[in-house]
Amino acid sequence: MLLHRRFLPWLGFPALAVLIAANALRVWAMLALSVHWNMQIMASQSLGAASSGPYRWIRHPNYVAIFLEVAALPLAHTAWLTATVATMAHIALLKRRIAAEEEVLMSDPGYVRQMGGKPRFIPFLV
Repeated sequence: MLLHRRFLPWLGFPALAVLIAANALRVWAMLALSVHWNMQIMASQSLGAASSGPYRWIRHPNYVAIFLEVAALPLAHTAWLTATVATMAHIALLKRRIAAEEEVLMSDPGYVRQMGGKPRFIPFLV
C-alpha cells in the first residue's frame, strides 16, 4: 500500500489460484498425516511413516504448500519485492528445518524403506 501499487490481474489472479491450491495441499497433507502432524521435530517411529494423500508421491508436501503460500500471497497483491524477499528468507529457514527433520526421519529404517526413495518436494523428480 505504501508504494501505491495497483492490482495487476495478470499477476494477481494466477497468484490467488496458487494460494488457494497451496492451502488445499497443506490441508490435504495435514489430514493425511493425522496423528503424525506436529509443529515439533520429533521421532514418531512407533506410528510408522505416513504414506497416504500427497505423501504417496513426495516426502514433504506441507513444506511445498507453505513455500507456495509465502510466494503467492504477496504476488496476489502485486508485492513482488515482498514476495522475493520473503521467499528467499523462507528458503533459508526451511533449509535448516528440513535438514533437521530429515536427520530424525532417516534414522528410522522403516521410514527409509517406505519413503527414502521418494523425492522431497516434486513428484517424479528423484
